[in-house]
Amino acid sequence: MKINKRFLLSFVAPFMILISAIGLTFRDNSKKIFYLPIGLMGIVIILERGISRQLNRKNILKKVRSYQKVK
Repeated sequence: MKINKRFLLSFVAPFMILISAIGLTFRDNSKKIFYLPIGLMGIVIILERGISRQLNRKNILKKVRSYQKVK
């Protein structure tokens, strides 16, 4: 069975957030700061995917509407 790379990479951002949450929960106070960047990057990756998906959908909708007006 062949695994798709995109399918595997879709779990990276939630996994980064999970590692950050576990690290912030169980580490000493002096070591907690090292887990913030990985959690923030996971959140940014998820937000960026959502925003780019919305923009792509808006662009496609504009193209479809422009073709409908021509007819």
